[in-house]
Amino acid sequence: MPERDDPEIIGRRVQRLRVERGLTQRQLAEPAYTPAYVSTLESGRVRPSDDALRHLAERLGVGFDELAKGRSARLVTELRLQLTGAQRTLATGETEAAAHAFRAVLDEAEPHGLAEEQAAALLGLGECGTQTGELVEARKCFERAEETLADAPLPARVPAIRGRAVAHYLAGELRYAVYLLESTLDELNRGGLHDPDALLLLYASAIGPYMDMGAHARAAQAAEFALALAPRAGDPALVARMHRSVARTLLAEGRLAEADASLAKAAELYRQLQIRTELANCHWMRGYVCAQNGELERAEDELREALDMLSAKRAALYSSQVAVELADVLHRRGKSEEAAALLNGVLGDLSSERGAVHSAAAHRLLGIIAEDTGDTDDAEEHYVRALSLLERAGAAGDLADLCRLLGDLLRRTGRVEAALDAYRTGLGHRTAPGTTTLGPAPAQPPL
Repeated sequence: MPERDDPEIIGRRVQRLRVERGLTQRQLAEPAYTPAYVSTLESGRVRPSDDALRHLAERLGVGFDELAKGRSARLVTELRLQLTGAQRTLATGETEAAAHAFRAVLDEAEPHGLAEEQAAALLGLGECGTQTGELVEARKCFERAEETLADAPLPARVPAIRGRAVAHYLAGELRYAVYLLESTLDELNRGGLHDPDALLLLYASAIGPYMDMGAHARAAQAAEFALALAPRAGDPALVARMHRSVARTLLAEGRLAEADASLAKAAELYRQLQIRTELANCHWMRGYVCAQNGELERAEDELREALDMLSAKRAALYSSQVAVELADVLHRRGKSEEAAALLNGVLGDLSSERGAVHSAAAHRLLGIIAEDTGDTDDAEEHYVRALSLLERAGAAGDLADLCRLLGDLLRRTGRVEAALDAYRTGLGHRTAPGTTTLGPAPAQPPL
């Protein structure tokens, strides 16, 4: 949308407001301009300067934007109030209601060319789609948000980039998700753009794909960076609600600048509240590291903490993924029945398009549990399903291990040729523990 409306539109707007206020052209023009100039302007035959519009706006008792672009400063503040309300709704887990609120803001912001408000609404819709598993729509929203902010500094575009990466990751496109996150981290750190919130979002979001690709060292490092960058807020939701209430009061009194300031504080606190849910990934990562080190009791505690944080926000896909990790620890602690019940409870939230790697991990573990109870048919069925999911996602390290499990099962049940085929498939995907085909790690932040 242009910086201001066409002269004809502005002229008609000036005339309408002047007549509504009972002013003559002379009364509107003086002392800086002439009645003839106002007449020419109202007829659309002259393009008024910014100074002229400011003079006329003051005489008419409206804001500059309302006269030049047909929108009032109050509209922008009201939209920001609606946005913080939608962010609060999303933070409390009411995804459907939040999506409805974000769409309402988007529909009102687009005709007025309010880029910042459009981008915020699109980001909100993308987050809603991510939480409900509508990944294609979520990715489109994040892409539109990034396009809307094309001229903004990189830190302002990070939430949209991170959203795209998470959508690709949850769809099983691990390598592209890591590329998006790492290239953005590299650009931020090498360019000296050390925005802590932007860096925190990117590092926390990289943990999952790193783990699934076998890049355990990078995942551990990303978790420590994220925890070091984490904002310290006592109860951001409570403080944000206070700021929203203050803003509503100020808006009713016409004190728009002060209302905007309160809304900005509320929006930042809601963003911090959402970031706090990202920290569940860090507990998830710590749980995994503890499990690898044989500290199973501590691993269970960390993973239960992550699961509680995610379930409280109804982040179905994320909580399902953590549940798979927790089930593995429970199985290793001898709690196989609890592990199987947990896995069967989350498999409905996972599929080849939504959490493929963790869906495969769930089937793999159910196969192991079935083998332990002597149900080889059920075990083989789970292994084959897991193999199909991993081949699609390209998770090489997990594929090699799964082929070994399947080969051993086939060999024990007398199907030697089929077992050899499984082993050969696994050798084709072999990778050393903790290695990855990723390129050099991105530059690090100055912590």
